Amino acid sequence: MILNEAAMTSQAPTTNPSQQSNGSKFAMMAGIVVAIGLFFYFDLGRVLSLDALKSNRDHLLAFTEANYATAVGLFILAYIVVTGLSLPGAVILTLAGGFLFGSILGTLFVNLGATTGATLAFLTARYLLRDWVEQKFGKWLGPVQQGFTNNAFSYLMTLRLIPLFPFFVVNLVSGLTRMNVGTYVAATALGIIPGSFVYAYAGRQLGTINSLKEIASPNVIGAFVLLGLLALIPTVYKKFRGARG
Repeated sequence: MILNEAAMTSQAPTTNPSQQSNGSKFAMMAGIVVAIGLFFYFDLGRVLSLDALKSNRDHLLAFTEANYATAVGLFILAYIVVTGLSLPGAVILTLAGGFLFGSILGTLFVNLGATTGATLAFLTARYLLRDWVEQKFGKWLGPVQQGFTNNAFSYLMTLRLIPLFPFFVVNLVSGLTRMNVGTYVAATALGIIPGSFVYAYAGRQLGTINSLKEIASPNVIGAFVLLGLLALIPTVYKKFRGARG
């Protein structure tokens, strides 16, 4: 009897770890696709629009004043979901944060939500896609990976400071690099402060804003570009010293 049980145990099918990993990746990818699909199917983007925000500002302000802690928690959670799933609406949420909580606290709450959501997107891209990308394109990506790893903080700070680069694209592409998670979090948290403050501050004058283009004026974008270039100075200096040495 014991021998039969041992034989049956030895003949039991075993699950390959790679198969388990692929199954987990497929399930995660399916969950993300379903969540994004539901967002667009129910047209939830209409809630995250400038018109919707201005139309509901009195109700949102009344709710925030009556339930401040809950409003803060819901706001940060909404920001995490939007950035984590790379959904549109982060700019509107930032305006809402400034309108509801003030430019300083609004920037702080935006930073918490955006950094957390961006980190989730970063880790998701790394878990789901990096191995495949390196297998397919590792031959060409090697030098790029090395350069990005050596100067990750400066590079990412530049990408965060210059609003010409979409936030969600930077999140996903960064996940395909070998950047340290701590470096990613620090550069993201610091790099998004100027942009977050500009939109949170604008949110205080919500009633006078008719278009997002009014906020992102050429002067403002120029200032962000300058900040981004300044963030590259340590990298340029390091390369200059290396070339002279």
